[in-house]
Amino acid sequence: MGAGDQGQRRARRLKVEPGHSWTAAIAARLAQETYDSLDAETVASVKRLIADGIAVAVAGSREPAPAIVAEHVRALEAKPEATVWGYGYKTTAQHAAYCNAVSMHVLDYEPMSSPPTHAVSPTVPAALALAEALGAGGREVVAACAKGFELQGRVLLASSHERGSLPFHTPGVVGVMGSTAAAAHLLGLEPPRIVHALGAAASRCSGLPANTGSMVKGTHCGNAAAAGVEAALLARRGFTASPNIFEAGDGYVETFFPRHFDYDALLQFGRPYRCVDPGMAIKFYPTKYPTHFAIAAALGVRGRVGDVSRIRELRILTPDIDDADRAQPRSGLEGRFSFQYTAAAALIDGRVGIDSFSDARRFRPDMESLLAKIKVRRDPGRSRDTRNMQVDIEVVMEDGAVHRGTCSAPPGSWGQPVDPVQHRAKLRDCLSVRLDEVGRERVLESLARLEELSPGGLSRLVALLA
Repeated sequence: MGAGDQGQRRARRLKVEPGHSWTAAIAARLAQETYDSLDAETVASVKRLIADGIAVAVAGSREPAPAIVAEHVRALEAKPEATVWGYGYKTTAQHAAYCNAVSMHVLDYEPMSSPPTHAVSPTVPAALALAEALGAGGREVVAACAKGFELQGRVLLASSHERGSLPFHTPGVVGVMGSTAAAAHLLGLEPPRIVHALGAAASRCSGLPANTGSMVKGTHCGNAAAAGVEAALLARRGFTASPNIFEAGDGYVETFFPRHFDYDALLQFGRPYRCVDPGMAIKFYPTKYPTHFAIAAALGVRGRVGDVSRIRELRILTPDIDDADRAQPRSGLEGRFSFQYTAAAALIDGRVGIDSFSDARRFRPDMESLLAKIKVRRDPGRSRDTRNMQVDIEVVMEDGAVHRGTCSAPPGSWGQPVDPVQHRAKLRDCLSVRLDEVGRERVLESLARLEELSPGGLSRLVALLA
């Protein structure tokens, strides 16, 4: 560490007045928010995000990684408190949150916050698992998730977070704070105990980006969900941690956000809620979000290409995003994180869906042939921030014709109204992976009136997901 970095850290510590704790202020702000303090727009936004996450988790539960995780947890034979979706058994709330968060993240299909993180997957499974275990109703789930989403968004805003600035996968750093906030709400923790829950949660931050494209990536959200539940449960029993974990030397902020942190921005909590302004991007392709730009550009040009087998070369101009430049994905799963594979799937099939990422699809001759013709050029001068980035493609045909496409805002992007018909089609498609038409419509109807569900109604909803 250089002298300049040490000086910045010392300066940040000096901003904390004697007797004042930013961590305590955050805990007080979390405790202050209730369902009744949420306006109608925030409730509607939170419900939409919960519905999206649940539907994506149902679809994801059929993937190999969640299946392995679910069988592993089943073998533990833990106390049956909360349901593992798609597998028809119960385990502890902590373990159920872990399993269901893995299912929610494995497809990379859940909403994307701004600044970018997967805020839904660590939060919704934690909230629903504890609500089921405690016998809470839908109002408290909505309030818990609102707090969990907001704390993650505010931390990233306060830190001026940029893609690649963390040494860990972002949900592993901020997701655990979101799940802790949600769990603390459902457990009714008072501010002093929320302080200790946050302190315990901060020591659970992890998630190495090198595991992107593998089964492990889904567990980053799983671990965050489970750790938040555990931290809040321990705090309820009187477990203690650093009471100043945000501002402490070698604490949360100094460790993960040493360059900049604006506590005033953090404490503007709920004014308005970040899930409303700027909102979250709704994904309409089950892939890493930067690849959505390549997919949309490819779909836009596909009608002019005609016979894909007559493509001589496909050029993709992208920002300098290393972990999405995967010329030969080792599996269908890894294809979700590849500019090359996702653009090829869009051109060949005219759509990119859940079935685009099976190993069988990955290694079909038409895919192998087109992947060999793709060149990605990463431009360091282009923004890597998905809120203002752009991807261009050029399709060069055998006869020399060149077709160009570009995308700077894929469907569902921040600040754009969510098409309710398109979104409901996504939800139905995801739920159909496990549920018949009757079950699917019952789930959608329950989610549409989530805030009205009694504890019994919430239990019936979860039973449908089982």
